Amino acid sequence: MDYFELNNGVKVPALGFGTYQMAPAVTEQNVAAAIRLGYRSIDTAQNYGNEAEVGAAVKASTVAREDLFITSKTQTSGYRSTLRGIDESLRTAQLDYLDLMLIHWPTIDNSGTYRALVEAYQAGKLRAIGVSNFNSSKLQELMAYAEVKPMVDQIETHIYWQQNKMHRFLAQHHILHESWAPLGEGLSSVLTDPAIVRIATEHHKATAQVILRFLTQQGIMVIPKSINQQHIADNLNVFDFKLNDQEVQTIQNLDQGHSDIGWPVSMEQEAY
Repeated sequence: MDYFELNNGVKVPALGFGTYQMAPAVTEQNVAAAIRLGYRSIDTAQNYGNEAEVGAAVKASTVAREDLFITSKTQTSGYRSTLRGIDESLRTAQLDYLDLMLIHWPTIDNSGTYRALVEAYQAGKLRAIGVSNFNSSKLQELMAYAEVKPMVDQIETHIYWQQNKMHRFLAQHHILHESWAPLGEGLSSVLTDPAIVRIATEHHKATAQVILRFLTQQGIMVIPKSINQQHIADNLNVFDFKLNDQEVQTIQNLDQGHSDIGWPVSMEQEAY
């Protein structure tokens, strides 16, 4: 496993396990399997409705809690409701703390919502805080008044929308770029792109492994999701090879500069 370091010194695995749209009935068993295979970062959210199952898998694991990195995201707007939501997440997951809490999307009260994250962070309930689905203008607004700089921005990122402008902005401000939908969520042809197929054949790897390796080599944290046991294992097995400069350039040339999943126009590349 490779690791990235957040701007507060906390280290985070470069690759984690996503649980978006994972039914609660199968979440615990899949998260438990992921942890057994070697995943140490698990991503959930209040909106996903599976925090309890993620927490149950964490508690049942033989891996020490301090060796795991658990992320959740708010679905509230405003200071008081977000404070309550953070405490509810901890109760639901039966965890003493979360390693990362993100504002899931911009709200009508980003200031109050983020202030709640800062307070929980300072109280030791959260080891790191950040945002999700914030573009550069929204982040700049937030940083203008934030007492604590966001540490992560989790945004749609894959080979067809590489978020180059946003990546440079985040790097400039020492905020980790985290990708959701690194494999296109099955809604695009990223896994069958001929260029990716050729590179995968050269390395004797699956196309998903090539994509995940490309993103992590760019300094982007990824959280692929799967309920297929072989895919769960394969997605983690990406740190035993490296793409060369020519292969990286080939994949960079695949960038289409816009959402492939139908995200709002305000989040499109030109908005940055």
